[in-house]
Amino acid sequence: MARRHLRYAGPRMIHVLPPEIARLIAAGEVVSRPLDVVRELVDNALDAGATRVEIEVEGGGLSLVRVRDNGSGIGAGSVELAAVRHATSKLEPVAGAVERVTTLGFRGEALWAAAQAGDLHLITRPADQVGASEVWAQGESVRVGRAAAPAGTTVTVRGLFARLPARLRTQATPAAEVREITALMGRYVLHHPGLHWRLGVDGEARLVHAPTDHRGAVASVYGPLNANRVLPVERPAHAAAGSSVGVRGVISRPELTRARRDRMHFSVNGRPVLAPPELERAVIEGYAELLPAGAAPLCVLDLKVAPGDHNPNVHPAKQVVALADLGGVAARVREAVAAALAQHPLARAAPALIAPPTPAETPRNGSFPALTLVGLYQNLYLLAQGEGDLWVVDAHAAHERALYERLTRELSAAPPVELAEPELLHLTPQQRAALHERAAELRGWGLEIEDFGAGLARLRTLPAALAALKVPRLHEQIVEGALGTGPDPRRDVLAALACAPALKAGMLDHGRGTLVLEALAACEHPWACPHGRPTTLRLSERDLAHAFGRRGVRDVARGRDATPDVAPKDTSSDAGRH
Repeated sequence: MARRHLRYAGPRMIHVLPPEIARLIAAGEVVSRPLDVVRELVDNALDAGATRVEIEVEGGGLSLVRVRDNGSGIGAGSVELAAVRHATSKLEPVAGAVERVTTLGFRGEALWAAAQAGDLHLITRPADQVGASEVWAQGESVRVGRAAAPAGTTVTVRGLFARLPARLRTQATPAAEVREITALMGRYVLHHPGLHWRLGVDGEARLVHAPTDHRGAVASVYGPLNANRVLPVERPAHAAAGSSVGVRGVISRPELTRARRDRMHFSVNGRPVLAPPELERAVIEGYAELLPAGAAPLCVLDLKVAPGDHNPNVHPAKQVVALADLGGVAARVREAVAAALAQHPLARAAPALIAPPTPAETPRNGSFPALTLVGLYQNLYLLAQGEGDLWVVDAHAAHERALYERLTRELSAAPPVELAEPELLHLTPQQRAALHERAAELRGWGLEIEDFGAGLARLRTLPAALAALKVPRLHEQIVEGALGTGPDPRRDVLAALACAPALKAGMLDHGRGTLVLEALAACEHPWACPHGRPTTLRLSERDLAHAFGRRGVRDVARGRDATPDVAPKDTSSDAGRH
């Protein structure tokens, strides 16, 4: 089981930082949305050594944000400073302390900023203190009292931006903010798997996690199927060997990949960060030839560096850290990934062979040329001639476009199919948030997914055009596309289902190539696949003649390069006179 290093065992005295130190760490606007409040309060809970963190949001966080923890609490002797700006127990009031930050929070602005944006209520008690302290703060007004409460801290922020109508009008919708908060809490779960976590939204549990290891955290956030396809990474720091960087976590097996890098997660000294491209590239390079070009794995990697070798004070939300030796850290990550993969057998299943679609009887697009297949190249590209030019067609992209348009046409041609036995599927917290946001939209095109609770959903109906597809993991792919992060779930679903059966390298022959060309000519938009890659490239005969140094009758613009003659303008002195 993953263990956390407790940053301190008990409460420390809060002190106000001197102006010269405060100027070094001031972040400007700390709270601009409910997500910022959640992040700051969760960081405080982790800094307090909490083993249980519970988050509640209502109204997308604008009505209420509450974070409850069982950490060390704030002692009665310094609680009156808790909501004062630049008051903190985490940073010593000396200039050198800024270079040796060991906590997630350190600026002393979180509670103050929350009180500026809303109404803050804090109740806290260290375990060895009799009675709890209570703080009410609104703007610069702070009131302190006594109360009874269990050990730990509960912070509640209500009416966020109620006193700032201009800021309130620019906030995202509650559903969109909940989706972002859910994604953020998923990252905390992934990087702090040894804690109890609970996220509640409007009284409903959206994310619940019990202490486990990184694999268990992947199961809580992305589901058990993904968790069963990850491998452990363990590369501790060895100062004697000249490496002060530790790497631990999990990476996915090569068959579990995505086109986007949205499931590549990194933390530095416990802080979830937006990784620099160098670290993402290091992970991918660690896979070497095991990973297809353009594919990204799932990874959760916790990096441990010396406090003086990183600077978290470069971003208002502390999501970006500067690393003193980014190249060295990237090399360490690359080594750790390669070593983890080398320890496991990584054989994969062969793809299924699926024939190209039968072309429509009449072409739909008049601008696409009539092409005649003249050959194949590398069992993936079609060489064709048309309009006097040489055309190179990516057979996979072309087949994908034809399948996509066929599915688009057929999607609404028949009523949806109700599954005889509705299938239960595991949803990530982000997918549950997306389901609540777009359930009506999905039902509009025949896809009904019902929230079943406990991280599960029931797939009740499918569009008839999709129900009959012989595609591996059909239901899983449909749900992933429908509840993904893209702005158009319908397009994402159809694009994914068109890609899976499209012809791959090695599946082509002359007959299939001809069918692909005919199907592409029948498309409404034949020039690009659903993911935006071009389907065709054109090389004119004139360009070929120039390349070979030919002149004469071949050096004439033909086909699409030819332009109609334009009559020259009359530029004589009398032109235009009346």
